[in-house]
Amino acid sequence: MQKKRVQEKYDLSQSANQLLAALPPEEYDRLAEHLEEVSLSRGEVLLEAGGTIDYVYFPNRAGISFVSILEDGATTEVGMVGNEGIVGYPVFLGGECVPHRTIVQISGKAARMDAKILKTEFERGGVLQKLVLRHTQALLFQVAQTAACNRHHPLEKRLARWLLTAQDCVLSDRLHLTQEFVANMLGTRRAGVTEAEGVLQAKGIISHSRGQITILDRPGLEAAACECYRTVARHSGKLLYHGEDCAASLEN
Repeated sequence: MQKKRVQEKYDLSQSANQLLAALPPEEYDRLAEHLEEVSLSRGEVLLEAGGTIDYVYFPNRAGISFVSILEDGATTEVGMVGNEGIVGYPVFLGGECVPHRTIVQISGKAARMDAKILKTEFERGGVLQKLVLRHTQALLFQVAQTAACNRHHPLEKRLARWLLTAQDCVLSDRLHLTQEFVANMLGTRRAGVTEAEGVLQAKGIISHSRGQITILDRPGLEAAACECYRTVARHSGKLLYHGEDCAASLEN
């Protein structure tokens, strides 16, 4: 993996990660000198299922997927993390290995740090601990809702839900994705994704060129999605706070 230490103390002003931005200054300062900026490439495996966790990641404008892999090699995404959270949650839950493959879905930047340092800070019991536990609760809800979505909703609605979540993760209307990669994440055939994308394109909601999907009509995409996007967003909104208000509310 390519990495670049940007400076002695990680520059929070360059980060879009909301969890880091929500930390009070004293907690952030303890972490900052241990954070380094890394570039993540699409398809890069950050953590392998059954492997140990050496580093945790705070995505800035990258989308990270948790992928379940069956014996026949079939893959399905079960959860997604972006600028709102952290990758490597088993570290502070007491686990020693990763339950799912963790793969970069959309390339971008992230702040990375040694997992042992994160665990030490977590055990202090400050705002970071409360933030990452709330984020993990939101993630587990997303995983459960995704399982129900994959079982009950048609591919077109699932694709719309997935694109909305991906856009939230990377804060961009342009998503650099291939149809094959999207099909792997949704656990379906590429032909099905092509057909579903065609329906959304015909409605003027998205456009697709080689390796890139552009969201043209966010309200239209929300209307095309199943209930699962709104359900997860509403639940997460109750758990996750942003900016200075977050730190203040969690310290009380």
